[in-house]
Amino acid sequence: MTVPTDVASAIAKAEELGKRFALTARHYDETGDFPFANFDALHEAGLLGLVTAPEHGGLGGGLTEALAVVSAIAAGEPSTALVLAMHYNQHYSIRVSGKWPEHLVERVTKANREGVALINAAQVEPRVGSPSHGTLPETVARRVGDQWRITGHKTYATGIPLLRWVSVLAVTDEAEPRLGSFLVPTSADGMRVEKTWNATGMRATNSHDLILDEVAIPLEDVLDIAPASEGLKRDERMGAWYFSLVPAIYDGAARGARDWLIDFAATRAPASLGAPLSTVPRIQDGLGQIEVWLTVNRRLLRSIAEDFDSGRPFGPDAAAVKHTVMENAIAITTLALELGGNPGISRDNPLERHHRDALSGKAHAPQNNLIRTMLAKAAFGRHAATPTRTLEPVPVRPHPQPRLAVVGRS
Repeated sequence: MTVPTDVASAIAKAEELGKRFALTARHYDETGDFPFANFDALHEAGLLGLVTAPEHGGLGGGLTEALAVVSAIAAGEPSTALVLAMHYNQHYSIRVSGKWPEHLVERVTKANREGVALINAAQVEPRVGSPSHGTLPETVARRVGDQWRITGHKTYATGIPLLRWVSVLAVTDEAEPRLGSFLVPTSADGMRVEKTWNATGMRATNSHDLILDEVAIPLEDVLDIAPASEGLKRDERMGAWYFSLVPAIYDGAARGARDWLIDFAATRAPASLGAPLSTVPRIQDGLGQIEVWLTVNRRLLRSIAEDFDSGRPFGPDAAAVKHTVMENAIAITTLALELGGNPGISRDNPLERHHRDALSGKAHAPQNNLIRTMLAKAAFGRHAATPTRTLEPVPVRPHPQPRLAVVGRS
């Protein structure tokens, strides 16, 4: 496979690979195996470096391009797309955030050029949950000489069978604790994987637990470290990557459901009907509703990506897009199941898998109730910040009667 030299050809490669990945998606869903071969193919296609800086061997793509690639892969095999999205999120941060020490930038990007060297963050914990709730992690980094010794328990380490590094969120044990992300190689002594992932959907992500027991890394292998009292700082603009790429994965599952439904309705012709199901008004109406939802998803996701790449502000809109796209994906697959009847729920067909994958989107923090609360507080905040003014109404006056021309008979 020829490695692309520009993002346009990279997107074309992704569309081709998405179709190929769809052929084995059932296997990975049924077995729960990790799709190692898919990432070999992504590396051979040059897609693991899509958003990496050109000076580090990447294509320098932005969020618009990442969205296109993740969407194409998600339509074929969403679990692969989720791991890829997390990889992209980290590599774009390496490229633009300024928070990564140069030696870590070189280490991670060099490995990404040479082979499959995935990276993801590990932040969620069994007792604390997601850091989006505002609680500090229980994972501790203890300074011993010229090393950090890290001990803790992380959950949902997506893609862990193939990750080369994990960016572990931890608190130091110093007199004045600091909070930071520690770059830990998965080959380090004291790190083990506890196979806990047994979810209904997105089974091939292998989002298992990660146990760290006195894992040692150099003192300098830490990024974005600051007083723990300040809490976890998030770049609101960078949040657009998460709020766009993650829902795009479940939109991909919904598009897979739509594609199956179209093929099923166009080729299934019950004897009692004497014509394909595609001629039935109820099927046409349902598919039309699905197309409406998919159109909204596509437009919303693209708008956030284009705003980000253009430097335009979007405020809390990105979170609202995540909320809407994921809810639409679930609605789409639910309606597709209704229209598909008994064949739709058969495990011999992919529709029920697309539905299970779409439902899995609800697990991603922040949950929709938190997003709605955030949006409501922002709306109240805007109201409180708006000065109260007494407005004079526009005067009401009667409409003047038209002057009618009198036309006489000749």
